Amino acid sequence: MPDETFDVVVAGFGFAGGVSALNAAQHGAKTLLIEKSTQPGGLSICSYGAVRSASDPDKAFQYLKATNDDRTPDDVVHALAVGMCDIERYVRELAEVNDAKIATSRDQAPVLDRSNTPYIHEQAPQRRNSGNYPLPGTETFYHTTVEEVPGFDARQTYPWANGAPDGPKLFKILHDNLTKQGVEIRLATPVQRLISDPQTREVRGVRVSSNGSERNIFARRGVVLATGGFEGDADMRAQFLEGKPILNAAGGSNTGDGIRMAQYLGAALWHMWHIHGSYGFRHSDPKYPYAIRLKRFPDWFPGDAGRVKLKMPWILLDQNGNRYMSEQQPYTQDTAARPMQYFDPLTQRFPRNPSFMVCDDEGRRLYPLGKPTSNDEGVRYVWSDDNMKEVELGILKRADTLSGLAQILGIDAAALKQSVEKWNAMCNIGSDKDFGRPPGSMMRIEAPPFYGAPVWATVSNTQGGPVHDDRQRVMDAFGDPIPRLYAAGELGSSFGHLYLSGGNIAECFVTGRIAGRHVAATDPFS
Repeated sequence: MPDETFDVVVAGFGFAGGVSALNAAQHGAKTLLIEKSTQPGGLSICSYGAVRSASDPDKAFQYLKATNDDRTPDDVVHALAVGMCDIERYVRELAEVNDAKIATSRDQAPVLDRSNTPYIHEQAPQRRNSGNYPLPGTETFYHTTVEEVPGFDARQTYPWANGAPDGPKLFKILHDNLTKQGVEIRLATPVQRLISDPQTREVRGVRVSSNGSERNIFARRGVVLATGGFEGDADMRAQFLEGKPILNAAGGSNTGDGIRMAQYLGAALWHMWHIHGSYGFRHSDPKYPYAIRLKRFPDWFPGDAGRVKLKMPWILLDQNGNRYMSEQQPYTQDTAARPMQYFDPLTQRFPRNPSFMVCDDEGRRLYPLGKPTSNDEGVRYVWSDDNMKEVELGILKRADTLSGLAQILGIDAAALKQSVEKWNAMCNIGSDKDFGRPPGSMMRIEAPPFYGAPVWATVSNTQGGPVHDDRQRVMDAFGDPIPRLYAAGELGSSFGHLYLSGGNIAECFVTGRIAGRHVAATDPFS
């Protein structure tokens, strides 16, 4: 295939890649956006689509600095904080392309859980206009979402996007802007290598494969890597994460490609241990490629647990039949995987991975216990409303007695019964004295038949990758920029200790804008 030349090449068509390509093109660069998958959107399109926004850059900086525990340079954190203060305006600007309706959590009514159960006629906690934790500056944050795109049918336009409903809406307004701008987009075009000068490491383009052939695509001004993390690569998960195994909940095409390419040119790495993760089921069909996270619960703010009203019907037990953590942490989807990675040197095993979820028949009837996520052609699993399909498939185990369930799960029956009895006693007094789970989430386990399943530590996305500066230039191991190489989004995220819900989406938009305009302003190589 013949070689081609563009001003800018962007690898990865999620939020970060799309925003990078759009901004590069808007700044006058002839831009090519390529994606390895046959489907656009990557992991971004499966997200909740709530873009973290901020009102005050100084307060946002304070909070983000604290949540990164000084693992990320101040100038990088400051660039993100400033960008988040302009993100609502930017999303509204993008929405003009198709007259999408934008809403923020500052003007929304309390969020209601729509599960068909007697427990959810009460209001779920209102989405707070704050960060996830009571750290300095937390009050400056809120969410910006796309509420409606006229005439848009997500299932028709993006048939394989199986996640939350607002992610496709946000992706749609970005996609329409790229189309309007005339950015060329190519799917099923994975990048194999970066093309660079062997003496200076100056990036000159990418080598890609397409339709069984390879070609060089030169980039006169530079390359932006927006290829996501490494959650889809089992070897990298095993090397960089403490627990084993940590299963992947989605993003199978995020296999660390950008990390390896940047490493080849000497890039430094950061935050490789940090993941956004919870716990999930394994499908009984070994061909199904992902773990299935348990139901997503509204986040709650430390010190404000009394506002939690939605019942969580299960508890988690380790392999010895003992409960060891709050099943509903303030931000369960982010931190719940951490205690599951504990290694016991006395027994030389990970006694909490897998753990075992246990609930009763009343809990089984509440709502779907699992929430599959994927964006792969040919992969789409829908969890049943009453969880009975999953019982028939063997994902959930059923027994008439707790002792029978323990036998099926392979854990000590006496320990399981004792843990359930202790849990029920704490439910009676409305207080989890062991681990502080919110009282409003507590629910007795007593109505047979009983249900259980092994659940594993599960990663939704990784935060680690190549180090970048406040201009999104990829930095080498000695702190120097690799010429003409930029990164955006979750590829080397700035989040290095505690995550901020909606923060990766905001980061995709903020860093994509920065990378796009800076790469477009780079003088072309001769």
